[in-house]
Amino acid sequence: MTSPDKIWTAGLIVIGDEILSGRTQDKNIAQVASWLQVQGIRLAEVRVVPDVEARIVEAVNALRVAYDYLFTTGGIGPTHDDITVDAVAAALGVPVVIHPEARALLERYYATRGGLNEGRLRMARVPEGSELIPNRMSGAPGIRRGNLFVMAGVPHITAGMLDALTGQLEGGAPLISETIGCWVAESEVAELLARVEAAHESCQIGSYPFFREGRVGANFVVRSVSADDLANCCKALGDGLAALGYDFTPGGI
Repeated sequence: MTSPDKIWTAGLIVIGDEILSGRTQDKNIAQVASWLQVQGIRLAEVRVVPDVEARIVEAVNALRVAYDYLFTTGGIGPTHDDITVDAVAAALGVPVVIHPEARALLERYYATRGGLNEGRLRMARVPEGSELIPNRMSGAPGIRRGNLFVMAGVPHITAGMLDALTGQLEGGAPLISETIGCWVAESEVAELLARVEAAHESCQIGSYPFFREGRVGANFVVRSVSADDLANCCKALGDGLAALGYDFTPGGI
């Protein structure tokens, strides 16, 4: 489903002490952002929070009202420090319950893996009123409650949950982009970038400087939901760079 005129946004909360300590490198931000992009939804804010219920509650309550959708990753496993479900339920003001379908899924999954013990049953707990996000990888489902999506922290399991959600969220027209590279210090063309962006309301220009081969340069990434507006903005930027005496490279350097 798409609503081209509306810009749909999402927030993401990455939960886990292991991310903040550096023991685990987060890979979910990039894959969630890329997936949302295809759905026509822009990832507008990311917060990384520890396994502390009050901090998770604070982040959930802030981001769920700020954006159209909110995703969380991490903290829904079988151990005592997996407290995301409790924190989300507290933020929503609802109790935690055992979801019967989740329990049945886990019973089937663990039937030949030692059975469903107390720890594994924790993965059937959901905030009351929740639906499930299928998980083909490890049996334990993700959780959906309205526009809030609670997913695993393990990247390949997160990817499977995102795949299960593909096409189910309403979004707008996806952003498309073009890159123009130039051997120039971005400070020398800052005024040009601002002027061109202001003249093309549906476009945004990001500047990404680099230092290579002993000199400075920058790649300018132009984004828009309109192919025509994107082309016009890129032409205006290229013309502006040429007028200032700079060679540029379509596609980036």
